Amino acid sequence: MEARGGSSLRRVLVLAFCVAGIWSAYIYQGVLQETLSTKRFGADGKRFEQLAFLNLAQSVVCLIWSYIMIKIWSTGSGGAPWWSYWSPGITNTIGPAMGIEALKYISYPAQVLAKSSKMIPVMFMGCLVYGVSYTVPEYLCTFLVAGGVSTFALLKTSSKTINKLARPNAPIGYGLCFLNLAFDGFTNATQDSLKSRYPKTSAWDIMLGMNLWGTIYNLIYMFGWPHGIGYEAIEFCKQHPEAAWDILLYCLCGAVGQNFIFLTISRFGSLANTTITTTRKFVSIVVSSVLSGNPLSAKQWGCVAMVFSGLSYQIYLKWRKLQKLPKKRKPM
Repeated sequence: MEARGGSSLRRVLVLAFCVAGIWSAYIYQGVLQETLSTKRFGADGKRFEQLAFLNLAQSVVCLIWSYIMIKIWSTGSGGAPWWSYWSPGITNTIGPAMGIEALKYISYPAQVLAKSSKMIPVMFMGCLVYGVSYTVPEYLCTFLVAGGVSTFALLKTSSKTINKLARPNAPIGYGLCFLNLAFDGFTNATQDSLKSRYPKTSAWDIMLGMNLWGTIYNLIYMFGWPHGIGYEAIEFCKQHPEAAWDILLYCLCGAVGQNFIFLTISRFGSLANTTITTTRKFVSIVVSSVLSGNPLSAKQWGCVAMVFSGLSYQIYLKWRKLQKLPKKRKPM
């Protein structure tokens, strides 16, 4: 009994460690992302317009990080070859870039809400392309999320929040977010396919392959011609070192957060990870509203509650499905 109690305590402590790691890394990354997209740097009051450069910096840091982790922890070969990531690398380069660019047009809370509605394009494509049928509770989850995001988009945003945006334009901002979700859907499906074809592929292998191609594509896009945005971003960082520091911290937060996500999935499963990351998004909205000066009206908070009610119900439905699965008997 004592051994079992000690094991349970260790499991709880590891879970708490994972929650703290994911929350702190991604909440702070969100603060940095909002800062880089809205702040006016230096005495000249210039904005950092080259937000897509964050993807290149993130890819480089995660590429180096994953390479080091593979060298430390890898037990052998047999994973997917590096060249097989070229196609998801394209969508993984374009999709997040659109999500970051959306911050020029909509507030950070609006972007987080829009990107939380990933189930909508998944179910839409499932019905339209593959003829998948869904249950009434699953449609209810989608209705809550879609209704919450749509109503939030239609409600008037405070003038204080609008004044912080580079180019306020809700249709373009939300459009970029949903394109981001569409590209992410292809990326996730392709990663799952590679994982099924090459079962020995580790999370670090996927991280290395994706970021290798992401680095290649971003380098070509940003430095492939004399006036690419990469040169502009570097020049901006030279003139405003505080922006360069924020970018470095942003990338480190992403790399550290990935580690905690992999640890959570390996120890507690994808459902626990989904629960942690979903609650993290809600906390990010609260932090943005309280600390970053993005006040939300009572109706907007109602929309936030509506979206996260749908997401929470979806997590509950997944938990029920797992409970109904036959449990494997332990060998005698």
